[in-house]
Amino acid sequence: MSNTGFPNSEDTELRHEQEFIDGLYVRVDALRGHTEDSVTDALAQGNTPMQARLERDILVAERSGLLAALNAVDGSLCFGRIDLNSGVTHHIGRIGLRADDAERTPILIDWRADVARPFYLATGHTPMGLRRRRHISTEGRRVTALHDEILDLGDQERTGHEDPTGDAVLLAALNSARTGRMSDIVRTIQAEQDEIIRAPHRGVLVVEGGPGTGKTAVALHRAAYLLYEHRELLARRAVLIVGPNPAFLGYIGQVLPSLGETGVLLATVGELFPGVKATKADTPEAAAVKGRAEMADVLADVVRDRQALPDPVITIEHDREILMLDDGLVRVARERTRAAKLQHNAAREHFEGHILNALTELYAERVGTDPYDGSNMLDASDITQIRDELAENPEVWSAIDQLWPRLTPQRLVADFLAAPEGYVGEEDAAAIRRPVTRAWTVADVPLLDEAAELLGEDDRMARARAERERENQIAYAQGVLDVSYASRTYEFEDKEDSDPESSEVLSAHDIIDAERFAERHEEDDHRSAAERAAADRTWAFGHIIVDEAQELSPMAWRLLMRRSPTRSMTLVGDPAQTAEAAGVGSWSGILEPYVEDRWEHTRLGVNYRTPAEIMDVAAAVVRAEHPGFEPPSSVRSTGVRPWARATDDLPGAVAKAVGELTPTEGRLAVIAPRDLHRSLAARLDGVTAGAEPDLTRTVVLLDPRQAKGLEFDSVLVVEPARYGTSDLYVALTRATQRLGVLHTGELPKTLADAFL
Repeated sequence: MSNTGFPNSEDTELRHEQEFIDGLYVRVDALRGHTEDSVTDALAQGNTPMQARLERDILVAERSGLLAALNAVDGSLCFGRIDLNSGVTHHIGRIGLRADDAERTPILIDWRADVARPFYLATGHTPMGLRRRRHISTEGRRVTALHDEILDLGDQERTGHEDPTGDAVLLAALNSARTGRMSDIVRTIQAEQDEIIRAPHRGVLVVEGGPGTGKTAVALHRAAYLLYEHRELLARRAVLIVGPNPAFLGYIGQVLPSLGETGVLLATVGELFPGVKATKADTPEAAAVKGRAEMADVLADVVRDRQALPDPVITIEHDREILMLDDGLVRVARERTRAAKLQHNAAREHFEGHILNALTELYAERVGTDPYDGSNMLDASDITQIRDELAENPEVWSAIDQLWPRLTPQRLVADFLAAPEGYVGEEDAAAIRRPVTRAWTVADVPLLDEAAELLGEDDRMARARAERERENQIAYAQGVLDVSYASRTYEFEDKEDSDPESSEVLSAHDIIDAERFAERHEEDDHRSAAERAAADRTWAFGHIIVDEAQELSPMAWRLLMRRSPTRSMTLVGDPAQTAEAAGVGSWSGILEPYVEDRWEHTRLGVNYRTPAEIMDVAAAVVRAEHPGFEPPSSVRSTGVRPWARATDDLPGAVAKAVGELTPTEGRLAVIAPRDLHRSLAARLDGVTAGAEPDLTRTVVLLDPRQAKGLEFDSVLVVEPARYGTSDLYVALTRATQRLGVLHTGELPKTLADAFL
């Protein structure tokens, strides 16, 4: 029988695999309700010892992840089988399932388990104990095809489903229509990808790869593997995945849930400061200035300048006496406070103390000196009383607020951007200057984070807020207990010969007081680690994965390194695709300030996305600028050459080309400069300009930066002469099948030569 098409009921192998899959789903359907109950029961457990709560959190993570996977994977719960020379057979799937017997016998092996590795690594030269590897294709719960690879050439058994090349499943996945959402690659992980996915999680691993090499998919599957392999650590600390834009995060958002993992926070740099969600972009010039490492020193200078001196004096009236804070007195207080080397807001308490002491000395000298012999008439208790009275004087606090104000990161950065002169050069100041009322941009977020590090928090205010919150919780708890007691009293009064005071029936009042009742509810934080991390700027993640890492600015790297004190990171990118003016662009430039040369580098060299015909055109563009450039090798060819056309009616030509390129299945991207989007969208049905693109629509309109990391069946590149080399390279390498180019003027010479 052919190894494609729908199963024949007479085919023993297909029937056997169908029976196995049917049995799996009987188990899965039973688990769905059990899983929901387990999560609910675990969450209901409160007031448990710390270790028990940790085990509960891990259980919830595992059960929630299992439930997410079960809900997401009807089509490919099991995708493979390995037959060992020993006669043992293992089925491989996206999650692990065990029988209910006493031995908890494995039914389905999780793809991340060590025993599953031969499914990805075994070859005819290195069979790793396998005689056969089987890929199982399904539609829904129905087995549609088997693809067998014979690894022990001495094995004479044949099933009729042999795949001579072993590439049928991979090529089918590569040629399948895109849906606007990234799919997992657990069925087709290649050996070079598996090595990266399972690399140790400690330290910094750099994964470099050109377009289509699967580096994003590898990074996501690495996250899933690390969560499986280091469950206890990462269930507590969570994994952070940083992507280049919201559209990209939406594109990859279903991969990890489909693999059973939910303990992950996906975010852009613009979302990594709690309370701020920045999506707007600066001009390239402004982003470059804000992204420089020198901005850390600039903001430090801004903070120091807020620690002011009087000009020339500040007068304070106290008990009919005029006290003067002059430059010399305040300068001494400021230098003593700075010597403590505390953050600005945390140091304010010290400054307050120095100023109060100085004012106390001034006042004591004024009122406590004997006019006849100049002796001091005040004792220690008098001095203490004077200081306490000064601490109640509003003019004192007004002066302190003027000289050492409490500052928020938002206020500090907004004030600086409104008047950057004196801190940066004239040209840079003109690039970043803006009104205070403007919304935050992505490049502002690292500045906000830096400001937060410099300012810190006056923990007296935090403690006061916490105490007020605690008092409110206790008051609420007391109200609940009072209602409970009143209800019980009413119940007994409604019955003859009942005495609520002597009854043996206990109420909540009898066994718990309001304070303990409030503590019980305070302890139960049902948020996941990822949810808690999103709300906590100081959170230290168990592992951080950064996609398009070459694009991040030095200031953005300062932000991320604060979130990874252990430097457990996976960085994914391609320096050849660096487009942001603020991007570091080289791995050594990114990492040397933090880990020097203590990082590992690996490269993915095979292009699974882009057909050879398209890759030849894209590579020619880069090679014209960098003659030594070597693109990744494409694994397939479609026989369809890209085309380029000139036009005098760009919107009309785009509309016509979209009609020609739009696939019957899959997705088409029109990649054009942002200022053309409105006119192009007007000619394209269902396409809007200005909003975040919905990648699940058949046709989407993007600019080159929005297209980074994405892939489509067909791509139409508009006005390529307006792109830089990096942006053009990105735009040309998004297609899996067909590529067209439309232009009104001359094509860039490098691109024109590539089409000859």
